[in-house]
Amino acid sequence: MKPVKEAKKYAKTLMSIVGIEDAPKALAELSVLDELMSKSREFRTLLVSPGFSQADKENGLKQAAARLGLSEKMVNFAAHLTEIRVIAALSEIIKRATAIYLEKKKRAKAVVMTPVEVGKEYEERLKSSLKKLIDRDVDLEYVLDPSLLGGVLVKVGSTMYDSSIKGQLRLLKDELIKG
Repeated sequence: MKPVKEAKKYAKTLMSIVGIEDAPKALAELSVLDELMSKSREFRTLLVSPGFSQADKENGLKQAAARLGLSEKMVNFAAHLTEIRVIAALSEIIKRATAIYLEKKKRAKAVVMTPVEVGKEYEERLKSSLKKLIDRDVDLEYVLDPSLLGGVLVKVGSTMYDSSIKGQLRLLKDELIKG
């Protein structure tokens, strides 16, 4: 089985190890480790390559953990992932574990794409509208996208809400083509 396909299994394992209350801290620590893996090709190679012994991998992890301030639990979890050769899927594991955490906390994460910065008043209106729509508290993450002509594009889970002018023009074009 491919590591990415197994990510959900390891995400569940992670959540059972750390518990729901310590999940945000654990996810933040693993995100730092994942970021280091994406920035340092040598570190990633050390953890992923079968050419290095498990002892070398664990030693490298411990050195990185000392500098990054990672907990022993997360170092052991990462060491286990290197041992079973799924550390390359760490970002997917983090993504799935975050989804599990949000599900248990009855929260949702929404990615909001806008062409410009939005104010607090608009942010609160958007949060309340999304809460009514999906019946959950919503954490917003903003992404500036100058290619949008106006409006917003909101992604909650796998659902996309498009109220951008670009999206509305695309819908209008489709309607005109249909008939």
